Amino acid sequence: CPRSFSVLVRPGMRLNQIRFRDGQATLSDADLRALHAEIPLVDGSTPMISEGLGFSVDLRPEGSTLVGYRAKPHTGVIDLDRLGHYAPADFWEEVRSDTGQIILDPGAFYILVSNEAVCIPPDCAAEMAPYLAMVGEFRVHYAGFFDPGFGYAAAGGAGSRGVLEVRCHESPFVLEHGQIVGRLVYEKMSQTPKELYGERIASNYQGQGLKLSKHFKS
Repeated sequence: CPRSFSVLVRPGMRLNQIRFRDGQATLSDADLRALHAEIPLVDGSTPMISEGLGFSVDLRPEGSTLVGYRAKPHTGVIDLDRLGHYAPADFWEEVRSDTGQIILDPGAFYILVSNEAVCIPPDCAAEMAPYLAMVGEFRVHYAGFFDPGFGYAAAGGAGSRGVLEVRCHESPFVLEHGQIVGRLVYEKMSQTPKELYGERIASNYQGQGLKLSKHFKS
């Protein structure tokens, strides 16, 4: 159900993924700490581990005031087969801040980015989840699934940030730089994939920071 832009779909388009789970594969906090000691899961900082790996929002980007994008309310149709086709300005408003905070408007949809560069080791996957279930003012975990190898240096992913898809609910909400907004729940793969995210498959977000989807010109 498209909630920001009207989209054109055709028979045969791939719109979903299916994931199979066998038993309990979620890594405990102790497992995450041990994994971080072996392969750093975040860059240059002590990981915030509590029922997953916490991540915060970057509202003080180095050398820029551009912190995100807000979807325009009235736009044209997006053909999901057209990649790198649409001008961002036709669909998005730039969100800028020189104060390290922004106010989310009720009902608006935003693209932001995590303050931390994160890593998903080759034998793991991760899913974005709310930081606190009782915090209902906004939702940040639409982006969902992180494939094995996202942010992994050997797959060309060093420095990869998590792109955050955020929608505010009924009331305006103030976000501040470094505020914890979500967590990554890591799961162990049954085996290491033959190909990792970004490795020879030109994955859209590998090694990237703030970025729109592959349908928009970069």
